[in-house]
Formats: sequence, structure tokens, C-alpha cells
Amino acid sequence: MKDIFKAPFIIEMSETTANMYRQGWDERNGGNISCLLDENEVAEYLDLNCVIRTIPTKFDAKKLAGKIFLVTGTGKYFKNVTKDPETNLGIVRISADGTMAELLWGYKDGGKFTSEFPAHMMSHIARLEVDPNHRVVAHSHPTYTIAMNTVCPADEKDFTHKLWQSNTECVIVFPDGVGVLPCMVCGTEEIGIATAEKMKSHRIVVWTNHGIYGTGKDLDEAFGLIETVEKTAQIYMLSLGHVVNVIPDKTIKGLADLWNLTIMEGVIDA
Repeated sequence: MKDIFKAPFIIEMSETTANMYRQGWDERNGGNISCLLDENEVAEYLDLNCVIRTIPTKFDAKKLAGKIFLVTGTGKYFKNVTKDPETNLGIVRISADGTMAELLWGYKDGGKFTSEFPAHMMSHIARLEVDPNHRVVAHSHPTYTIAMNTVCPADEKDFTHKLWQSNTECVIVFPDGVGVLPCMVCGTEEIGIATAEKMKSHRIVVWTNHGIYGTGKDLDEAFGLIETVEKTAQIYMLSLGHVVNVIPDKTIKGLADLWNLTIMEGVIDA
């Protein structure tokens, strides 16, 4: 077996969590990430027949049966992943009946996956149904994004429009817009279901007064989506009350046409 500490997926997760912590998006133990791994790649580093223990999924994850995920641990700090990945991360496989996660590696202190595991897995299910290349769900607490949705209504078309009007990059990076949920109790099946519903049409979902979920085909894409929303939310908040120029809808439409993008309906005038 190859050394798992040198596995690309462990190294990339360690680098990404450290970067997100440095950005100030994941204070204390805030934030969580899950990555769908390729079984053949994992088999180069682990004996897939060796299950350390099982952990209840606490929801029906049967649609993901047999799939393997690298997931950050509950109560763990992103800043600690690099120096001790085996404690702060875990690799789990969803059981055949979807009720258990089989631990193949990690959580060596007896821990388990993030409390947001149901929301992550439900989002994976939703995104895989619309994009077979989907692999990553990343949740964080970006400062300006949270600030922006304290001063804006919990209306995804309005929120998306404000972002598109503030930075020409936005309509290109997320033409599908940003889904927005009202303030809800986190760590529950209810918020997982609501998030997954939004994920059917959006790769980014904002939880009002809490944070953001970004998804993608890899960690770079998920990180980049969150990064673009957060940068633009910062622009919006820094200019709040003093705006002289916004990007006209005509220009937003022109950018979408230039890049042959299908944009979220109802955000700008046709």
C-alpha cells in the first residue's frame, strides 16, 4: 500500500482547509468539507475490506451506497488538519442500506464526521443528479457574505442580482445564481433537505446569518465559488450607502451572451 499521508486527496484537503482558515472563513471549528473519492484511487492507499467501525448516518443515504468520502471531523479546527490529518479527517464508505458510514481511515481519537454530514450527503445526491462530475461540498462562514445577508432580504434573486451588479466576474463564475435559505437550525435533517432542494439548480447556497455552501467538480472549483461570492460581498458592504455605479443589466446580459451562459431566470430584465 502507498503512504496515505502522501495521497493527493489528503494533501489537497489539508492545504484547502488551512487556506480557508487563513481567510478567516472558518473560525474555531466552524466549517466542514466532504469530497467524493474514486474507489480505485483509495484502494491504492487503504484495504477497503478493513472497516474500523461504523457510524450512523442518521438519514437515508442509500442513493450514495458504496461511495467513499473524505470528510472533516466534528469539533475539529481547520488549522489543525495539516499537522494531524488522521485525527481531523476521516474516510468513510456509505453502507448498502444507507444507514451507516463505514470508517476506513481517520478520526483516530474516536471522533466522527461533521454534524452537517446529512446536509453534505443530501447536497451530494442533489448535485450528482444534475452533474455527474460533481465531487465536493464545502461549507464555511465568510465574514462579508454573512454581513451582506443581514442587510439584504432572504431573496435569492435579489441577492444574486446585487452580486452580479457589483462585480463583472460574478455572472461568469455563477450564472446559475446563488440559492438563499432563511435562518434555520443547523445540523438538522430539515436544513439538509432544504439545502439539497436548492442544490438542484444552484452550486452555491447561502444560509442566512450563518454561512455558505459551495460545490464543484474539485476543491478548487468549490473554493473559487465561495471566494468569488465573498470578495463581491465585501465590495458590496464596503460601498453600501455610497454606490454611484452598478453594472447595468444590459452589461450583465452582454457578458452572459459573450460566454454563451444560461443565467438564472428572473434576476435581470430579458
